Parts: sequence; structure tokens; C-alpha cells
Amino acid sequence: MTEEMNIADYLAQGGRLTNPANVPPRYRAELMKLMSTFVDSELAGAAGFADVINAGPGIKERIAAARIVLEKTDHADKVLRLMGEFGANTDRYANHHPWSDRLPRDTAPGSQRNAHDMRLSVFNYPLDGWADAVVMNLCMGHAVAVQLEDMSRSSYQPLAEALREVAPRERRHTELAEEGLARLTEQGQGAAIAQSLAYWRPRVAAIFGDPSDDRMAQLTAWGLRHGTAAEMRATWEARLDAALGRLGLTEAA
Repeated sequence: MTEEMNIADYLAQGGRLTNPANVPPRYRAELMKLMSTFVDSELAGAAGFADVINAGPGIKERIAAARIVLEKTDHADKVLRLMGEFGANTDRYANHHPWSDRLPRDTAPGSQRNAHDMRLSVFNYPLDGWADAVVMNLCMGHAVAVQLEDMSRSSYQPLAEALREVAPRERRHTELAEEGLARLTEQGQGAAIAQSLAYWRPRVAAIFGDPSDDRMAQLTAWGLRHGTAAEMRATWEARLDAALGRLGLTEAA
């Protein structure tokens, strides 16, 4: 298949895009953007959590943080290997950006730090201690789950398969965050949790943005996007509210 106008028809007839050889140029460009965003976000997220491992109040918490760093880095590697099949310089990529760099803490939600760094905007903000990191992990964990559900239906089969492997581990990261917040709540840190929720919730919400109408229509026709930003954000809000409710933090949200 060589003509881009035939991608939607090809997929509608049960065709599958399985390797770089059967991916037309415009589809390839959009696919690479999606994969770059995922890889950059995982590397930036891992770098952020690496900085707070030793802030964990106990061995169990530090192990949880180290596990998140390890697994997010591994997730980035899985998708980066797919990018390498399209010619990306995977050896250079890991050092392409200073992944631990962040904007000032009081920067408005949705701000970008570097136009060439494809990380989601939420990963441009610094963590402020252990409780703040746990709150961010809970808020973003539920957002990641929603996004992975959409991306794991990708029409590019190798990416869909890689993300289906990633999803269970990302869910466990969110479970670790909920367990961590339960302990912090028991320790009387409700005020700090509420403050962090007020900070992180709008910054996570800002990642749910649709491209232009024409581009969204094209991505949907090509099977690279499925749900709209509004639909995914609503699902995220409902899941986060349910988690906060389980923790007795409904009012803090």
C-alpha cells in the first residue's frame, strides 16, 4: 500500500499495518509523533521520580519509587525500539534532552518547556517532596490508563502490542500511589494532600487536548486516535474522583 488516501479503506477492510515497509509517509509522521510523546513522557516521568526516591519515608516507599523509575524507563525503551525500526537514532535519543529539567513550580498549567521535547506538559513541572509525588502519581496514573486504552487500539500493530504489555504495570503504579496516599492520610497529612491535589489536577487535565478538527478526523480515520479529548478527560475525572472517594478525599479534590 503506497497511497495515503487508501489507509482508511485498507484498515476498514481488515488490513493491518505491521512494519515500516507498509506505512505511508504522512501516517508515519503522525505515528512517530505519538511514539515520541510517549517515550519522552516516560523518560521525563522516570527522571522526576528518580529525584524523590530518597524522600520516601521508609524502605517500602523507596522501593515503590525505584520500581516506577525502572519500569517507566523500560516502557520508553519498548517504544523507542519501534522508533528505531523507522530510523530513529536510539543510541542518541536517551540523552537528547535533559529529562529532569522542569519549569518553575508556579508556571501556569499546560505550559511547554521546549518545543522539541515531546513530553506531555504535566512532566514540565517539578515535584515538591514525597506527598506531592504520590499525589501526582495518582492523578497522572489514571490519566495514563485512559490514554493507554486509546493507544493500545492503534492501527499500527507493533505499537498496540507494546502498549498492551505496558498497561498492567502502569496500573500497578497507580495502585501504589493509592496505597501511598492511604498511608499519608492515616499519618494526618490531609492538608498537604489537598494542596497537592489543587496543584496537580489542573495540570493533568491540561494534557487532554484535541488537535485541529481536520487533523483529528485524519488520525481517527487512520486508527491512531479513537476517543475525543472530552471523552477521555471525562473518564479520567470519574476514575480519579472514585479513587479520591475511596481515600476519603472527596472534599479535598
